[in-house]
Formats: sequence, C-alpha cells, structure tokens
Amino acid sequence: MRRWLPFEWIAAVRFLLEGRMQSLFIVAGVTVGVGVIVFMSAILTGMTTNMMKRILNSQAHIELVPADEVARPLRGRDSVITLTTVQRPTQRIRSIDQWQSIRDRLAREPEVTHVAATVSGSALAVRGTASRSVTLVAIEPEAYFQIVDLPGNLTEGHARLASDEVVIGTELAKELGVAVGDRLRLTAATGATATQTITGLFDLGNRGVNLRNVYVALRTGQALLGLIGGATALEVTLTDVYAAEDVARDIQAATAVEADSWIATNAQFFTVMKTQFTSNTAIRVLVALSVAFGIASVLVVSVVQRSKEIGILRAMGAKRGQILRIFLIQGGVLGLVGSVFGSAMGMGSLIVFHAFMRNADGTEFFPLVLDWSLPTWSAALATLTGVAAAAAPAIRAARLDPVVAIRG
Repeated sequence: MRRWLPFEWIAAVRFLLEGRMQSLFIVAGVTVGVGVIVFMSAILTGMTTNMMKRILNSQAHIELVPADEVARPLRGRDSVITLTTVQRPTQRIRSIDQWQSIRDRLAREPEVTHVAATVSGSALAVRGTASRSVTLVAIEPEAYFQIVDLPGNLTEGHARLASDEVVIGTELAKELGVAVGDRLRLTAATGATATQTITGLFDLGNRGVNLRNVYVALRTGQALLGLIGGATALEVTLTDVYAAEDVARDIQAATAVEADSWIATNAQFFTVMKTQFTSNTAIRVLVALSVAFGIASVLVVSVVQRSKEIGILRAMGAKRGQILRIFLIQGGVLGLVGSVFGSAMGMGSLIVFHAFMRNADGTEFFPLVLDWSLPTWSAALATLTGVAAAAAPAIRAARLDPVVAIRG
C-alpha cells in the first residue's frame, strides 16, 4: 500500500531529523514541563479529594438550625425605651418549628438528595469512675446514614440503634476503657439519664468527632434532652456540594430557618485550597511559558540554519503558506511528542510518590486519583503551545526572499 504525506509534513519531519540533537533537547524540555504540570495537578486533585472526604465524611452539606434567641429592649408607653442595657440571652436547646413540613418540602427540591432530622445536645458519658463530656446526636438511622456513612466507618460492631443502644467513637472508647457490648450511662443537662449498650465503634477520620460524638436513636435523644417530638437540626445533602452556599441562602429565605452550609463553616479550608490552586496555576503557566520559549528559540535557530534550504524551496515553487505550515508542524510535533513522554513521566512519578509517601500511622498520604483526561488535556495544550511558539519563526521563514536566502 502506497503511503503519501503532504509536502509540508515531509519537509517538517526531515528538518526535525536533521537537527535531531536540537529536537531531542526540546522534546526533553517539553517532557519535563508537561511531567511537572501533570504531577502537580494530580497531587492537588488528590489532596483536595482527601480534604473534602475528611470534611464531608462527618457532616451534611447544609444544616438547618433554629435562629438564635434575641433579647429586645423593654419599651414603655408611646414606644419609649425604658431599659436600654440588653444582654445576650443564653441559648436554649430548641426545636425547629414545624420541622416535619420543612423536611418534606426540602425533600421535593431537585437539588436536594437527602434530608434527615437530628436532635443534639451536650451530655455526660459515664463508665464507672470515668466520665467525659460528649455531644449527644439522636438520629433516624435510615435517613441519617444516607448523609453520614456511619456503617461504612465502623471499626467494630454494628450500626444498630434501638432505644437502649448507642454507637460511639474509637477515641471515646479508649478514654472510657469500653468496648462493644459494654454499658454506658448518658446524663443530659436536663438531669435525665439512660443506660445504653454499645453496639458499635466508629472512626470518621477526625479525632475530635471520634472523641465527642455519640449516636443514639431519635426518640432516646428527644427524651434525654426534653424535646419530645422535636428536632434541633435538619441535615441536608445536595447533588452539587459546591452550590451549598447559594442553596443555603435560598432555603433560609424560603423557610425563615437559619441554614449553615459546609462552605461557610469551613472557610479556612477554602482559603487554603484557593491559595494552593493559585500557586499551582502560576507554576503551570510559568512552566508552559518556558516550554513555549524553548520551542520558539529552537525553531528560530532552525530558520537561520536552513535559510538556504528555505530559499531553494521557495525558488522551486513552494508557497509562503507551505513554508509557514512546515514550521508550525514542527512546533506541534515537538509539543505532542514531548507531552506524551511528559504525561507518562508525570503519571509514573505520581504512582511512585504515592507508594512511598505515607503518614506516620502507615496510611496513605493522599488518595491516588488517576484522572486520565489530564494527560489528554496536557497533550492538547502542549501541542497548541508548540504551534503558537512556532508562529513567529514560521512567519519569519515564510517572509524570506528566495534570492536573499540562497545568497546567505
């Protein structure tokens, strides 16, 4: 089968092969540049995924809670203020007014995936002579486990919550010296007490949560905290976690209930991620510019070295557009070949780095996220960068006068 290539491709490949040392050096430069971009982008993606998992593993995307109680000045007749010094009142544990109707309304919203009612408050966990202050979280297991995957994070036992059962964190279990099957007495601030059987130990990847949270059945928590039939919060998850702040504002405006998004409660996380993204983008831009200037410098030298060949080609009938395309093709080929090797180097470095970089406890430093669209985009970007870098030398070559070029 006869193979045929356009004239521009034949000339471009021949020029690259004749200057193979220059071509190898620029391909090596593109390889290193693309490898750095792929490696850093994958690292940032993995770290972001890990941090997101740790944050959202133990909380909902949006939490609806009753608005704070506010004290108002005492007014006399004719609206004359008779008491101007107003102290902030202590905040009682209160239920969301008509929380069932709000829950049903939210469940019908297209952007909402799950809604669960909870009752939470402070309590004292007592085992023998040991006691710890804890946060009592009363839940409806079927709904709540769709938001926080407690069963998937158990280290021992089962996530079973009958009226006399409790699930606690691994850190709290260590502090109290208890295990699955032991009995634990919970005493709420109201004075109510309940003796519960530990059915499971969880590890949500957050030491504070593992030490603080204890989970009981919803009715048990309502009885302990004196909120029969009430709910102190509605936990909500969304299809788009990054839209939580906008959705929270809409919910608060529609229901008159305070809605806190995970974005607002983790503002420092977003500040850190924004800084990392900005620095990563700056590094990628600088690397891309260095690759572009490297390709451009090599092709400029190539134009100078091959001015006679270009003049001969023009004298033999080659058009300016063909000469222009020869050097644009060279830039694109250098970028494409370098990006292929660079993507392989970046992905290989990521796998090796992930295998050897471990936390103090032996767990992985970050989850390995192999996004195979990243090499594709990197290859496309490097090819376009090569073509763009070749534009100036290509235009210069196309404008050479044949007679002047042949004379040197």
